[in-house]
Amino acid sequence: MVNLLVVRHAESVWNLDGRWQGHADPPLSAAGAAQARAAAANLDGVECVVSSDLDRARGTAEIIAESVGAGPVTTDPGWRERDVGLWQGLTSEQIERDFPGDLATGNYPAGWESDASLIERVSDAARRIADRVPSGDVLVVSHAGVIYTLERHFGCAFERIGNLGGLRVQVQSGDMRLQDRIALTGDGACLTPTAATERR
Repeated sequence: MVNLLVVRHAESVWNLDGRWQGHADPPLSAAGAAQARAAAANLDGVECVVSSDLDRARGTAEIIAESVGAGPVTTDPGWRERDVGLWQGLTSEQIERDFPGDLATGNYPAGWESDASLIERVSDAARRIADRVPSGDVLVVSHAGVIYTLERHFGCAFERIGNLGGLRVQVQSGDMRLQDRIALTGDGACLTPTAATERR
């Protein structure tokens, strides 16, 4: 059984602007790089580090991996953010201006990646890790949209997540089990559980 610590990347420059990122590739902000360095202090015993192929995730992963001695980072596009189509690069205010009411009702634009597509590629990416690392803890640096979709898939209510917050996911025999939320920032250890119930 492999234990995945799936976390959102550190702050990017588009996070600062409040822009929807999707498959766009803005870099980490200076504060984001500092967040990643601080997060490494809350990790112990990580076997390896995997990340989305987008720069904000890869940059976060590389900083952490260097700090904990778990490099090199493996990138996998299966962990990249949801494609948000025509909303990419826009703020929520601009989306409401250009697509009035669509954000509130979930009327997503052309190019929006479905939950089914995202879950399929993330499940495949999780199995690739399990094939390579059969046991232990693996840090996966991904994106908020991936984490929210995983939680929704397992029946969890929506709860906003900050940079370097995430989930513990167990993978065994190709089966994913959602555990609890984790946080790599703040005052404590890796675990900051908000829902301890196992979900399959």
